[in-house]
Amino acid sequence: MAIIGNLIKGVINLRNSISSETNHVENQRETFKFLLEKAKHTEFGKHFGFSKLLNSKNSYQEFKSTIPYFSYDKIHNEWWYKLHEGKDNVTWPGHPNYFALSSGTTGKTSKRIPVTDDMIEAIKNAGIKQVLAMENFNLPADFFEKEIMMLGSSTNLEKNNNHIEGEISGISASRIPFWFRGFYKPGEEISKIDDWDERVQKIAENAKTWDIGALSGIPSWMELMMEKVIDYHKVDNIHDIWPNLKVYTSGGVAFGPYEKSFKRLTGKPVEVIDTYLASEGFIALQTRPETDSMQLLTDNGIFFEFVPFQPEYINQDGSLKPDSPSIGIEDVELDQDYVLLVSTVSGAWRYSIGDTIQFTDIDKAEIKITGRTKFFLNTVGSQLSVNKMDAAMKELEDQFDMDISEYTICAKRADDDEFYHFWYLGASNTDLNTSKVADVLDEALQAANKNYKVARTKALKGVKVNLIKPKVFYDWNARNKKKGGQVKMERVMSEEKFEDWEKFVQEH
Repeated sequence: MAIIGNLIKGVINLRNSISSETNHVENQRETFKFLLEKAKHTEFGKHFGFSKLLNSKNSYQEFKSTIPYFSYDKIHNEWWYKLHEGKDNVTWPGHPNYFALSSGTTGKTSKRIPVTDDMIEAIKNAGIKQVLAMENFNLPADFFEKEIMMLGSSTNLEKNNNHIEGEISGISASRIPFWFRGFYKPGEEISKIDDWDERVQKIAENAKTWDIGALSGIPSWMELMMEKVIDYHKVDNIHDIWPNLKVYTSGGVAFGPYEKSFKRLTGKPVEVIDTYLASEGFIALQTRPETDSMQLLTDNGIFFEFVPFQPEYINQDGSLKPDSPSIGIEDVELDQDYVLLVSTVSGAWRYSIGDTIQFTDIDKAEIKITGRTKFFLNTVGSQLSVNKMDAAMKELEDQFDMDISEYTICAKRADDDEFYHFWYLGASNTDLNTSKVADVLDEALQAANKNYKVARTKALKGVKVNLIKPKVFYDWNARNKKKGGQVKMERVMSEEKFEDWEKFVQEH
């Protein structure tokens, strides 16, 4: 088959395999040196003395003491703004041809993150590794002849001065190798449609003409697309349209909250494979079926650092305090939440992408995403992370036999001047007794988190729950940002944002 021949050709060009025998510590040492060497003549490299760092006996320790942590705002205001003024060799050699637009889940305006040719090559290599890893999942040979539905943002990128802008999924899809285009659906013409509803309508109209073996995209938007296809063709499930669908590569958020609702849309088992593609680069991917953890791509243009995720190291806005301690991959521990930092071939340096992760296997460098630094709810000492909230949602799904595909929460004072956690759940059944749901949710959180349990005996008075249709969450995202692509629902809201959210819910 043509695709197999090209994959073999691609793997020859890869520096390392994704086998469990990979030395991830050595990979990171080589990546660290490569990044410093490549960027030493940039404005950033000269300012921070990369040449001197490379000659130091303790390069990483010097690196840590010399270069501060960067949030997007800090690196943009101090360095990346120069790229928009047309300057070259700022934080990476040359000038990026692309900028990835990312408002993430919390930003009010789009961030513009540089995407260099080196990063595009790294993302392409990661994609090849992802396909190769599927060999570990015992898939039939004819699977590799099937088409892949990649549901990202529009590939109709926008020209802005001397560069091109779009979401990272749109940029990646626009650069698909020629030999892969025959397998890529919905194809170039439909993928360029900017309006989400129009694009999904076209997908539904053409769905029966494709032999889809794999899906790829963020769960919430993937489910909406599947629902549209099922409804358009008046069938029971997506396998009535795509009988050879065997794999779904998820990404962007934890798949757990979507598991039940996803299964409801399928007629046969589908292998779910997690990936971790951010605007800043391809971070990790799942390489084996025995676990749902993902392996960090330690040899692919990104150097990782880890800051223990503890309240004393995090500012109120989710940014890191300057004196927070960081470590390399050689010093990480199991069952410890870390804030993830990246230095990349796109010229990000000690950059916090806002995610927290936890190692599940150190030797294999396997991780799980546990939450967002801005979604860490520590009001009155409750210390709730997203993974604890996701686990509580699963408990509710099991006890009340319902699907909860979306949720958001805010901690604030109620009319009785006491602090409560106010939850809105996007549920398949909105007729349940909300007081009973709140009690079960409260008990689940207390059982899973000792800090939350202590908070409930002190300043945190209780839990209040509202059950609404998931569509309200999607409409909220459409109003505030844009449907599809990388857009994700914010799990924790500020009081100001929550007030706007509640008004929106009442109107719907």
